[in-house]
Amino acid sequence: DMRCDAGIMISASHNPYYDNGIKFFNSEGFKLDEKEEAQIEKIYFSDELIAEARTKMMQIGAAKRVDDVIGRYIVHIKNSFPKQKTLHGLRVVLDCANGASYRVAPTVFNELGAETIVIGDEPNGKNINDACGALSPQNLASEVKRLRADVGFAFDGDADRLVVVDENGEIIHGDALLGILAVYLKGKNRLAGNKMVATVMSNSALEDFLAKHDIALHRCNVGDKFVLETMHELGANFGGEQSGHVIFGDYAKTGDGIASALQFAACMLDMKKKASEFSGMIKPYPQILKNLKISDKKPLEKLKGLKELEASLKADKIRSLFRYSGTENVIRLLIEGKNEKLLQKRMDEVEKFFTKALNE
Repeated sequence: DMRCDAGIMISASHNPYYDNGIKFFNSEGFKLDEKEEAQIEKIYFSDELIAEARTKMMQIGAAKRVDDVIGRYIVHIKNSFPKQKTLHGLRVVLDCANGASYRVAPTVFNELGAETIVIGDEPNGKNINDACGALSPQNLASEVKRLRADVGFAFDGDADRLVVVDENGEIIHGDALLGILAVYLKGKNRLAGNKMVATVMSNSALEDFLAKHDIALHRCNVGDKFVLETMHELGANFGGEQSGHVIFGDYAKTGDGIASALQFAACMLDMKKKASEFSGMIKPYPQILKNLKISDKKPLEKLKGLKELEASLKADKIRSLFRYSGTENVIRLLIEGKNEKLLQKRMDEVEKFFTKALNE
């Protein structure tokens, strides 16, 4: 909105306060691609390049504070909610994770007419994401039940994730949330190309549910950045991750928990359903996820016998996903299917295979 050349955000995302990192955004408000990030890292690690690029004295420029930024953002985010609707009569509990949404989210919901109860809205610089918010929604669930609220919304520290709790204190699965919102958008003729993007982590039950509604699901690598890139490539305007990153391309350039919460509230009102009625619309198929510690990250495509293992899993109608952690000596093993007993048996085989292949 401000026509800037770039943006920088200091954020620990959903992590503790001491894990802060930096996110860069380009002039259009999108995260930088990996090539641009690599160039920044190259400069960062080179004293010579830093010395060449350094400016001094008045060449540096000036800093100024934008005092009305919260007001601007509130107006922007409220415009994502249908103008003919109001949240009057809806009792909502918000858990702001002592983070970025602690002032904005309550103001938005109050101004739209909801009866709003807020927890996790007392940041002290150290309590962000501390036993609260999207990664710890248990407090929210108990408050929703205790206060007989209609719905609860939990955000993470930087407010790009959303977890929804129904009136019974049950957490709505992230894939169910994506599926419900996709169908809602399609019903309003607002789902571009009748397609959406999710990551390889999303449950096959989401794919089957969307197919019944003639919505195509396209998968991408894990990370909201990759969701957005794939959305651009396909001309899609909706996508997300089961972890709670939901991207409404018509309103935001990245996941925005408050925008997502408003869309879910609009969906409840429009379809005249309680939050709990959405919970049962998609029942995820059984999944087993294991993190296996390893001594060597050998290229997966070169592991002898892996293709045969994947083919035999597929023959048993089991979806599999094996990938290395980007930060640890760990391989993440995911298998998914309708037969839970068979899944457990096959996971034992998978674990043995990778233990032998990557620890010898």
